[in-house]
Amino acid sequence: MSTDTAIRDSIEEAAGVVGSLWPVHSFVTANPLSGFEDRPFEEAVADAAELLGGRGYPSAETFRAALERGQISRDRLDAELDEAGYDAAPEVLLDQLADAADPAEGDADDATEHADRVLSKWLSAFLDEGSAHWSMPNREAGFYAAFREVAAHDDEIPDAGVAADLPEEPTDAVATALEPYPEGEWEAIFEEELAALPGWTWFVNRRVEDGGEWQSAHPISLAGYLAARLAVLDALDADLSPDDDPGEPDSADEIAAAFLRAWEATYREDLVDAVAAESESLAEGEEDSGRPDAQLVFCIDTRSEVIRRHVEETGDYETHGYAGFFGVPMEYEGYDAEVSVEACPPIVEPQHRVAEAPADEDAHASHDRWTGLREAATEVVETLEANAATAYGFVESAGSGYGVALAARTLVPERVRGLVGAATGPIPDVHEFCEPDLDHEHADEGLPAGLTTEERVEYAAAAFELMGWEQFGRLVVFTGHASETANNPYESSLDCGACAGNPGGPNARVLAAICSDPEVKAALRERGFDVPEDTVFLAAEHNTTTDEVELYDGDVPASHADDVEQLRADLASARERAAAERAESLGADGDAVSETERRAGDWAETRPELGLAGNAGFVVGPRELTSDLDLDGRAFLHSYDHATDPDGDALAAILTGPMVVTQWINAQYYFSTVDNAVYGSGSKVTHNPVGNLGVYQGNGGDLMTGLPLQSLTTAADEPYHQPLRLSTVVHAPVKRVEGVLAEHEQLQVLLDNDWLALTVVDPTRDHRAFHYEQDLSWTPAVAEAELEPETQRAAAVADD
Repeated sequence: MSTDTAIRDSIEEAAGVVGSLWPVHSFVTANPLSGFEDRPFEEAVADAAELLGGRGYPSAETFRAALERGQISRDRLDAELDEAGYDAAPEVLLDQLADAADPAEGDADDATEHADRVLSKWLSAFLDEGSAHWSMPNREAGFYAAFREVAAHDDEIPDAGVAADLPEEPTDAVATALEPYPEGEWEAIFEEELAALPGWTWFVNRRVEDGGEWQSAHPISLAGYLAARLAVLDALDADLSPDDDPGEPDSADEIAAAFLRAWEATYREDLVDAVAAESESLAEGEEDSGRPDAQLVFCIDTRSEVIRRHVEETGDYETHGYAGFFGVPMEYEGYDAEVSVEACPPIVEPQHRVAEAPADEDAHASHDRWTGLREAATEVVETLEANAATAYGFVESAGSGYGVALAARTLVPERVRGLVGAATGPIPDVHEFCEPDLDHEHADEGLPAGLTTEERVEYAAAAFELMGWEQFGRLVVFTGHASETANNPYESSLDCGACAGNPGGPNARVLAAICSDPEVKAALRERGFDVPEDTVFLAAEHNTTTDEVELYDGDVPASHADDVEQLRADLASARERAAAERAESLGADGDAVSETERRAGDWAETRPELGLAGNAGFVVGPRELTSDLDLDGRAFLHSYDHATDPDGDALAAILTGPMVVTQWINAQYYFSTVDNAVYGSGSKVTHNPVGNLGVYQGNGGDLMTGLPLQSLTTAADEPYHQPLRLSTVVHAPVKRVEGVLAEHEQLQVLLDNDWLALTVVDPTRDHRAFHYEQDLSWTPAVAEAELEPETQRAAAVADD
């Protein structure tokens, strides 16, 4: 094997532990330890701690607070500690845990810090996505070539070693730097160097995998990055020998793992018991309430759980849960957008390109006229932001008027938001004069435009099959969601996770347009979906900051005008109740609607909303299982009826798609909470946006990889998110679930390695609950009252 091949193979192996980081303007939640998911959770967090330095479990203080609040069952905790071999009192063990967490003093590696500083500087310059006014030279040749050109002019890079005369090929530079080290150490060296700046490394990894216009125009590779890094370290005469200390088993981690399992089991047991009780009630044959006035399909997002409860309380409405991209894997180009976006989860490849097309020329012209003025004003502001001298001159010449405007935005942001809304009133919203263009057009290169009739039918049928629909109301509303916030680099982290950090309204509009197609309606009827002639499909968007739901009802016929007006009034009532609940969780006083609007428009507000903080459960089943439950905005809810899915195809789509995405979301919230310095992004107060890519803490260094503290804590900096791994509850025959798992190895890997938990409430077996163990085996869920010092494990559930 050639040296070049050996180097590339070692880099590929080392990259197995590299995570993914998307640009902050299109934030995608992901497990920061995704590269470790092939090993058990406890082993993975220990390995990651060695490599990245991050803590893998909640702190003793966090466990203590949960225990005192009753969030951890004492009986469950005693059982877990006993099974782990610890018989001391929980409080004593927590003291030991706290003592073990005291950081050890270590000597900083000057060479590594120096290399980090140099590489961060050039990575930020090379990877910039349009915010820099001066570009790094020779970017089109690729990162290594561009670095090779500037290295000789960088005073921070000594003129020594391989850096003194960088080879043309990156692997040659790597080979030269690795000459003192045996080939058996190369992979370990690469792992440690890739882990030195995980934010930048993860971003590079994602950009390479995604491709796209920035990667095409300015290519970069992990090999090119490592070549530059090793050259700098070689010039600094750094020792690259990998740390070969295997480490001793950590009793603190064993104790923490037992506390975590008990906490998770306490939450899971309450959720499973509630679902099982509702399952039994459903089987008792309650009378059908008849055709609902309207059915609203929301994203499975935990924030939808809150608004759905309150919508159902206001009238004869059904709500359903479905992944927020509404099952259409597309690249979407908005009318005002400069670039298209992939409006689907990262685990799904876009199959279509859909663009907005103007349908109302008068509104179109009015929109363009007003937005032209607004864009001119925006360009002035961007110029001021980029040039301090110009900014000071502008403020001085603008005088008191500008000062008043600044004061107003700071002191009365809700008034400014209202005035801005009134001022932009003449500007028609895009959805008022544009429609998604679904006309199919084959493309020789890239994605085909639009969708064929057959494709439209498949997406519509798949949606109703997955949700188990058997009847349709007069109104069916597909409701996407988006957040509203000001001056927030992490804005997209509050948008739809199923839409890759983009608003879900466009996806809702596309599915509504598909289902409104007469040919699609006819085909649905042929496939067993009895769509009445008077059913009207429309779209909406839920503002998760203010809980306002905006109906896109421009094409609704006059026959349904009264239905829409009643729905609009009821949505306003639901908003008031949901906003009150949300404001309380934020510790806010006063009128809830006003408070949420203030947070949406306040440019100094670091906590416009709490996003998906608190997420812990995922329920897959009919809405009736949870409609009478207050799940406190902590559960993802996906509609599913096992009776309409005898082959398990719909269930397989849910478990391999939405469940995997929710596990990513859950893992990012978990790790951002347990160690925000390593896996999160610290406080927004000290964020410094860089390159339209992400944020620094301070004025340089590594890209932050996770969520800010303000997304995890309340206004008083009290912990809000409870760091628990995801507990999934599926309402279906256990054999059907087992069949799906048997056909999808990646699901078994996640479950067998304890990255999430799965419990099945089986309506065909007296509504009993069965908990997944390992290797496709199940045990009956154990109630707390049945716990003994040594829990008796039941036999695997393999019979019918």
